[in-house]
Amino acid sequence: MQSIHRFFERLFALGAGLSMALVFGIIFINSLRRYAVGKSLEWGEELPIYLTVYGVMFGIGFAYLQNRHIRFTIVTDLLSDRLRRMLYTAGDGAVVLIGMSLTWSGIVFAGRRGDVEASGLIGSAKAMAEASGIEALVMLGQMGTYQSAIAVGGIILTIAAALRFWTQIREAK
Repeated sequence: MQSIHRFFERLFALGAGLSMALVFGIIFINSLRRYAVGKSLEWGEELPIYLTVYGVMFGIGFAYLQNRHIRFTIVTDLLSDRLRRMLYTAGDGAVVLIGMSLTWSGIVFAGRRGDVEASGLIGSAKAMAEASGIEALVMLGQMGTYQSAIAVGGIILTIAAALRFWTQIREAK
């Protein structure tokens, strides 16, 4: 169980770190280009926003697995250790359900308007698809790719909460 926990912790950390590194790199290159050439990359303004959302979703899972999420403890500090542990276990179980609900709502959200074109990305996505012959690259210019971050975040939160829930159950024994 510990190795599964470590695997997902590393995966979520990698996802969050990679997203933030890409955001930094794109903004840095776009800034240099703007001042050196006088013009920005057409996708350089919009893509970092979507990458940040994915980074936050991975960061949520990473923080939850490490039990470093925000928690108000004014009331729980007054409880006995046993009662506090039971409350945290129930909370982790509730977050599993919340994560599954978030996944479902993300799927519905992306499915309803997923083919809407992202104005700053669609031109580059179509050009990449045309140049490479890979028609699927057009998806990078559609909102569904980025609206799916909600579903991905729900899956990540569900996995993190389920692992924490299982850990709480094992520690209670």
